[in-house]
Amino acid sequence: MTDTSASSMLEPNDGQLHETHGETTSLNRDSEPLLGRGDPPPFTLLNENGQAPLVIFCDHAGRAIPRKLGNLGLTPGELAQHIAWDIGIANVAAILARNLDAPCVLSNYSRLVIDCNRRLDDPTSIAQESDRIVVPGNRGLDGLARAHRAEEIFKPYHFAVADLIKKKREAGPVTAILSLHSFTPVMNGFKRPWHFGVLWNRDARLPIPLMQRLAQLPHVVVGDNEPYSGRDEHGFSIIYHAEAQGLPHALIEIRQDLISDEAGVNRWTAKLETAVKGLLIDPTIFPQRK
Repeated sequence: MTDTSASSMLEPNDGQLHETHGETTSLNRDSEPLLGRGDPPPFTLLNENGQAPLVIFCDHAGRAIPRKLGNLGLTPGELAQHIAWDIGIANVAAILARNLDAPCVLSNYSRLVIDCNRRLDDPTSIAQESDRIVVPGNRGLDGLARAHRAEEIFKPYHFAVADLIKKKREAGPVTAILSLHSFTPVMNGFKRPWHFGVLWNRDARLPIPLMQRLAQLPHVVVGDNEPYSGRDEHGFSIIYHAEAQGLPHALIEIRQDLISDEAGVNRWTAKLETAVKGLLIDPTIFPQRK
């Protein structure tokens, strides 16, 4: 893995990245930064020069919390749960990026610090409560506190994703986007039967053939816009990085109990890799550059 700081990345036109939660607050030189010595960078960049016509990113890969924020008032047990991160997905992404030769960006900070898959003006961007667990460290924040999280974590991560996509588009005719997430096996008492979920909205180029290929694998149950729906437009990243640019894309969810250990990660990543590899050589999706 290669850690890359935001300062080395290009800053594309960031549009909605400048929107804040209810107000506009800018940081000044006298403002103490949120991230300090000993804190990880906002993102990790994997296989930056990968040659596949694909960019992978994970909005909820990590669960780091800036030292200045302590533990947000939560216990270690609570911070190990799905409310803090997408369990197992960083390992899936790392293997997929390596084996497909695709660049990948991982967000290093917990979604409880700031959710990189929510607009900055979304009330759940910095959750005060998640899955009925109150987050004390997120209550009563002023505009400056929110701005630090946006400027030092959210924006550098999305600038990194946008920069990879920009470079890919300059190098070839078609770039596809995969956003990777994981979901809990049980929600509100309902045992979710799906192994994979593929979320999508209007663009069927990638999700339909991807679901077909996954469903052809033995003993694999695939959810079409399950366990969540890409049509509710509640998220941010796919809309901003893929839909707005007309790029083929899919958001893939993997059930967390399947990828909670190394053996599971290897097994289920291999299945996903098989399906995606078939798509990468499909000329109807990825015409060869002349």
